[in-house]
Amino acid sequence: MNYLHISDEVKNALYNNQPIVALESTIIAHGMPYPQNVETALKAEKIIRDQGCTPATIAIINGVLKVGLTEEEINYLGKQGKKVMKVSRRDIPYLITKKLDGATTVSATMIIANMATIKVFATGGIGGVHRNAENTYDISADLEELSKTKVAVVCAGAKSILDLNKTMEYLETKGVSVIGYKTDYLPAFYTESSNIPVSHRLDTAEEIGEFLYAKWKINLDGGVVIANPIPHEFSIDESIINHAIEVALQKMQDKNIVGKDATPFLLEEIVKLTNGKSLISNTELVYNNCILASQIAKALVNQ
Repeated sequence: MNYLHISDEVKNALYNNQPIVALESTIIAHGMPYPQNVETALKAEKIIRDQGCTPATIAIINGVLKVGLTEEEINYLGKQGKKVMKVSRRDIPYLITKKLDGATTVSATMIIANMATIKVFATGGIGGVHRNAENTYDISADLEELSKTKVAVVCAGAKSILDLNKTMEYLETKGVSVIGYKTDYLPAFYTESSNIPVSHRLDTAEEIGEFLYAKWKINLDGGVVIANPIPHEFSIDESIINHAIEVALQKMQDKNIVGKDATPFLLEEIVKLTNGKSLISNTELVYNNCILASQIAKALVNQ
């Protein structure tokens, strides 16, 4: 049985060696309220098309791994929201077996994109090592996936609700390169920079395309993090966002929220605590990542 369904638009782009950018679906079902989630997803696709690439939004619908959603399917996921399961590697066979719907995280999106031979993926931020992980052992499956699966993830760094130092240490241990796009330091999602150095700095999409081609040509396993800072005008002051994160973390601990529910809860609380500013920043950094991912996808097909 073929569990993978690739849309005609994406099939055509693959057949003609045209640039494709994968997009996740957790941001639709769990990342934002309806209808903003649907508007953001459709605008992200439009930005990628405007850049001369094909968007491939990825999700699981009725147990089928979908690469390239219709507008109706995006609307469906947006309206269903948190009723749709948040899916990582471990969950994929279960959803296939039970014929369920799933919103793919970074890890699941990487897996399904790789099945379809799509090598560039734009998202908001990767998961990572959670704060207090030395006691909870709460580490995102995204990091392990990055060590295995040959997909480049364009993001605004790791979500700043995480322990960024430990996240970088984990990636280093696993041999995952973190490329700073025009920056020497890891972006901190809502803010342009942290004090944590990236693995390497590259200043053009062409250089990044060449880097990816070389890595996979010599058969080095695993993905690459392309860390793209949030545009300056949408960056939130570090003191404001850090205070919001601390308050949200305390509330999460009080409510004993753990595991895959932690990140959506924290992001939702931060939206409230910043009077919606963090949601605007989150949306704009995704769009910014779609532009860079498109440029990298074009550079990669020209190698």
